[in-house]
Amino acid sequence: MRTAKFVQSYFDAWNHRDPEAVAHHLAADGTYLDVPDNEQVSRDELIVDLHQFFADYRHRYELLGDILEGRNTIAFQYRMYPPGAAQQAAEGCIYGAEFMTLRGDSARTITDYYEIPGAAKVSRFAGLASRRSPDAKYAKSGLTKEQLATYKSRLERVMNAERVYLRPNLTLPELAKAVGCSVNHLSQVINAGFGMSFFDYVNRYRVDHAKALLSELDGNGDSVLNIAFSVGFNSNSAFYTAFKKRVGQAPAQYRRGLLRRAH
Repeated sequence: MRTAKFVQSYFDAWNHRDPEAVAHHLAADGTYLDVPDNEQVSRDELIVDLHQFFADYRHRYELLGDILEGRNTIAFQYRMYPPGAAQQAAEGCIYGAEFMTLRGDSARTITDYYEIPGAAKVSRFAGLASRRSPDAKYAKSGLTKEQLATYKSRLERVMNAERVYLRPNLTLPELAKAVGCSVNHLSQVINAGFGMSFFDYVNRYRVDHAKALLSELDGNGDSVLNIAFSVGFNSNSAFYTAFKKRVGQAPAQYRRGLLRRAH
């Protein structure tokens, strides 16, 4: 991956106000941390937040200085110009820096630091600071309780009948298309309807499927690594973390326990 080209593509995505293009600079299991707001989001949660952010704010972004490179890391400074501001104008600009850890052609993590001049210290996602509160986050979504119940039922049907969770690169927009609703509405269904993030919700299905495969004790059971990939995980570490979070045991430990009880 050419660092300069990657960073330029990242800035282009911000300047074109394209949520998917910005977020897809992250790996599928990557995270974005907004330091001043102390808010960490997944790639698909970032897409949802950016749709609202770009609807409210039309800043322009510019790289400042050189890109600093380390082993699998890059860092750079940037400037945000308010709408209508002339190039090089200082008034009203926001200055910040981002630190990225890289994995292949994507960022595993993006950490964003910035300072806003003046007395009002609001986050880069100003107006979205309360987005983790379901009532505040979805106050303008227009989704009624009846619609939420309908989409929730559709979602469960898609997950169980079509088993879309087996797709290793399943995204929130793809799942919303399968359910037949907007990305923001699906995010609300998962967050408010199930009390989970998108990744936790999808991984619940993947882990439960893995448990069934690990329970095949007739001597033909597949390896833990093969099971991890077969149920939709991109790495053994992601599988281990999700499995232990849901089951309370590592996958191999869970299988050993089943074997002991079987004998």
